[in-house]
Amino acid sequence: MVSACFLALRQLGDPAFIGPLAKAFGAALLAFLGLAAAAAWAVGGLAGGDGWLAGLAAALGGVLVLALAIWLFVPVMLGLAGLFLDSVAAAVERRFYPHLPPAQGASLLAQIRFNLGFALKTGGLALLALPLLLFAPMVGAVVLWLISSVALGHGLFEGVAQRRMAVAPARVLRWRREVPVLGIGAIMAALSLVPGLNLLVPVLGTAAMTHLLHRGQGQGQATTINPKQGMPPAQQV
Repeated sequence: MVSACFLALRQLGDPAFIGPLAKAFGAALLAFLGLAAAAAWAVGGLAGGDGWLAGLAAALGGVLVLALAIWLFVPVMLGLAGLFLDSVAAAVERRFYPHLPPAQGASLLAQIRFNLGFALKTGGLALLALPLLLFAPMVGAVVLWLISSVALGHGLFEGVAQRRMAVAPARVLRWRREVPVLGIGAIMAALSLVPGLNLLVPVLGTAAMTHLLHRGQGQGQATTINPKQGMPPAQQV
């Protein structure tokens, strides 16, 4: 788990990562700015008027805009995962796992359906927990981190796995590697709470999950994945 994150971080300077990094950075930045603009418009409509009360409402609204944008960043980013996931995973495989055959997994339509469906579920959970942000900010931050840990862990790992197997086998493999999947998800969820660093989460998370997919758990060995069963039948050095 830790080695997968370090390998992902080390590859940020790889020339093959520049394109995927720029694409993921742009998509994440646009998503963040779009959420901020939408929240600002909504708060502005509620805080209309003159006087110090309106000024105070506008100031508080600015804080809420930023918090709401961070709160919904993860589900929006997961919905856009298809824009960067394949190219990032391919760059990792070219550098670290050149022996792998071409990726032939779930159909593009199945992957898009999974990404959007997972993003909607995550967004729904985040919105249900949103009142905690207003009435218990510290508790809300912990709840957001937990939701994001599961969402990023499950969403990114299954998305990467689906490049090489169908949706159902990808889920089976994720269940079997649940602990490291959630561990990487927790690390990425912590980064997603930090403005600026959260823009790196799509690339770092995808790269780390690609390493987790192809390596033995804690053994540093690459694996060959059976696309029908979603299991590594044999380990290769």
